[in-house]
Amino acid sequence: MATFAYGRVSTTEQTTENQRREIEAAGYQVDYWFADEGVSGKVSALQRPQFAKMLGQIRDGETLVVTKLDRLGRDAQDVGATIKMLAARRIEVIVLQLGKLDLTSTAGKLMLTMLAAVAEMERDLLVERTQAGLARAKAEGKTLGRPSKTNDEQRRQIAADYAAGVSVSELARRFAVSRANILGIVKPSA
Repeated sequence: MATFAYGRVSTTEQTTENQRREIEAAGYQVDYWFADEGVSGKVSALQRPQFAKMLGQIRDGETLVVTKLDRLGRDAQDVGATIKMLAARRIEVIVLQLGKLDLTSTAGKLMLTMLAAVAEMERDLLVERTQAGLARAKAEGKTLGRPSKTNDEQRRQIAADYAAGVSVSELARRFAVSRANILGIVKPSA
């Protein structure tokens, strides 16, 4: 039976080579290597091109090795569904981060459930802290978001010129901003 390995990195500046080396250093002879580079962790496992390709090649009863749990999905629900689908095919799933534990085994399923619950709690706490920080910043009068590319005087001039018949494209060139920026000034959304 063959051993498949899968790696993923979020940006094209990164490489999956370290993940491959980590798997081989753990003693696995990788027969087939699949890697999605430049694919965000927010993309579900089945929508990642190389992961989907790997699923088409791996046979029932073979082994899949990854370095970290998040390589198997975008969130606890996605990871759980991926593991369940692989377990139905009797594919052994090894996550090195968890100490060579087969996630399709009984102990592995228990560990996965606990880890998923902790990960979900951490994500919820992060969202709460972010929202609290944003609320505090607003209360302190801080302006949130990207700084404007135009100042108040420029926005008044853009609005006046547009009302006088100057085109959006001409205004964009004149003020060195995008057409969308000009449209946001002359036709603000409600």
